Amino acid sequence: MDDSEIRSRIEALVEEERRLRESGEHTDEQRARLRQIEEDRDQLWDLLRQRDAKRQYGEDPDEARPRPEHQVEGYLQ
Repeated sequence: MDDSEIRSRIEALVEEERRLRESGEHTDEQRARLRQIEEDRDQLWDLLRQRDAKRQYGEDPDEARPRPEHQVEGYLQ
């Protein structure tokens, strides 16, 4: 997946999240989906940051791999 594909996926997740949040009261399934969207989005942002770092240090950005959800979600902001 290249940068444009990652960004497109992030944009699609953001749009889906927006639609879900605007729908009013949420079912358990919708709340679970919102959590999954947030986790997927965070993983994708992390992947983009990895790719940028690899480019910055002369490495191949295609070697970047998504990190496990629990690792990405554990980062401090």
